[in-house]
Amino acid sequence: MAFKDLSFDGVRALIRVDFNVPMTQPAEDGGREVTDNTRIRSAIPTIQHVLDTGGSVVLMSHLGRPKGRDAALSLRHILPTLEDLLGLKVKFASDCVGDEALEITQSLEAGEVAVLENLRFHAEEKAGDEFFAGQLAENGDFYINDAFGTAHRAHASTAVIAKFFPEDKAFGFLMEGEVKAMEKVLGEAQKPVAAVIGGAKVSSKLAVLKNLLDRVDKLVIGGGMAYTFVQAQGGQIGGSLVESDMHGEALALLEAAKQKGIDVYLPTDTLCGDGFSPDAAQETHPTQAIPDGWEGMDIGVESRGVFAAALADCKTILWNGPMGVFEFDKFAEGTNHIANAIVAATEEGAYTLVGGGDSVAAVNKAGLADKVSYVSTGGGAMLEGLEGKILPGIAAITKN
Repeated sequence: MAFKDLSFDGVRALIRVDFNVPMTQPAEDGGREVTDNTRIRSAIPTIQHVLDTGGSVVLMSHLGRPKGRDAALSLRHILPTLEDLLGLKVKFASDCVGDEALEITQSLEAGEVAVLENLRFHAEEKAGDEFFAGQLAENGDFYINDAFGTAHRAHASTAVIAKFFPEDKAFGFLMEGEVKAMEKVLGEAQKPVAAVIGGAKVSSKLAVLKNLLDRVDKLVIGGGMAYTFVQAQGGQIGGSLVESDMHGEALALLEAAKQKGIDVYLPTDTLCGDGFSPDAAQETHPTQAIPDGWEGMDIGVESRGVFAAALADCKTILWNGPMGVFEFDKFAEGTNHIANAIVAATEEGAYTLVGGGDSVAAVNKAGLADKVSYVSTGGGAMLEGLEGKILPGIAAITKN
């Protein structure tokens, strides 16, 4: 049953959210403020649906990587932002298990919301401890996982806890959307299918690339990882980023793609810098012949046109990873050009999925996030999903 069709009348919904958000440094009084509320905002529709159908809400999340209790990483700091977004006062339990938490969560009335303290103050969370998961489960009647960003972790609150709710568990709106988006790209994609894969290293995307070979018609490779492919084929790449130990894997991937009839696009020209700096001098060189003293920082004008043309007739497009050092404005144009090409394809009816922290940051920076079909919130989780792995947080809900 779709989440929108569930009613929570008289039910305490225990929701795993991802409130691991950027914050200011602690002030003199120890206080901190949320600097980007995107993840909190993305959880509001699920929370609101529970409240609107007569339920109460208990939220649990991690924040940062604490080693034991750490006041700077208390979820208490996110309460003002959450209260502002919900328009109501939120209760807070100074631990996620134990008597105080239960006293608060078991006395909640319909329409009320409580937040449990940082799950990772307990080592049992990351260890996937079953007893700890059982303690967490006492805080609710129905379990909802709406934290895609942690779906690849087999932690107590994401994977183990679901066994305490054999019939009473579901994805929230966010997770539901992420799962559907992944299925649209990996399972039921309309052809032609293109994958645009960028980022720094071949090694971090190799499993993704291999898994996509059985699913795509076109493979566009940009970013720092492209230079490993170029050098493996005998090109001169100057001081560009490279993983020489990945030459064999790169060549094997290109050969496998050729055998499957997949069109692979690598940059033919490169916008180079004379150093890794936002104000580096610029020159464009053939990607196969970058001189010493210059390093690839972005795809060149010719490559932008070729890549965009390759995407124009596609019905499904996955984008994971930028085309260059888009954080530096002088070297952001290639990434922005691809973003606009993907938007144009979306307008022509293509299904377009953008995922991975840098790709999401790029479309947000360009103001285009609302012009593609779906923007994924989970970097690591999406990568593992694209690798073909079964994500523990998803399996915990879908399996009986």
